[in-house]
Amino acid sequence: MATSEKIYCWGTGRRKTAVARVRVREGTGLFLVNDLPVDEYFTVEGERGTVRGPIAATEMGDRVDIFVNVHGSGKCSQADAIVMGLARALKEHRPDLEPALRAGDFMTRDPRKVERKKYGHKKARKSFQFSKR
Repeated sequence: MATSEKIYCWGTGRRKTAVARVRVREGTGLFLVNDLPVDEYFTVEGERGTVRGPIAATEMGDRVDIFVNVHGSGKCSQADAIVMGLARALKEHRPDLEPALRAGDFMTRDPRKVERKKYGHKKARKSFQFSKR
């Protein structure tokens, strides 16, 4: 193997309909989401903090480069999908980090999805107004 070749560890995260494919390699702390720096892609401070959660919990911020491709759903769900994918990739990169990632609840998938609309109703659960007389 050549010295210039970098080895990646992959992780996939999902939330609602968002899917994030995360690559992690040894590096200097570069964090790109869809070829943009993470602070440009996520403009809301809360989403930035959410995405950096696994890195802060494992103290790997300046030791790995992170490359993310994410699509689907909205920015908040994309942030949650990135968290899960990043946690899985870090666990593959260094298996000894798993207890810290589990303690931070980064490895657990959120199963909630949008409930489908039912016929005879306005939305999934909301009904039309009922008049007895």
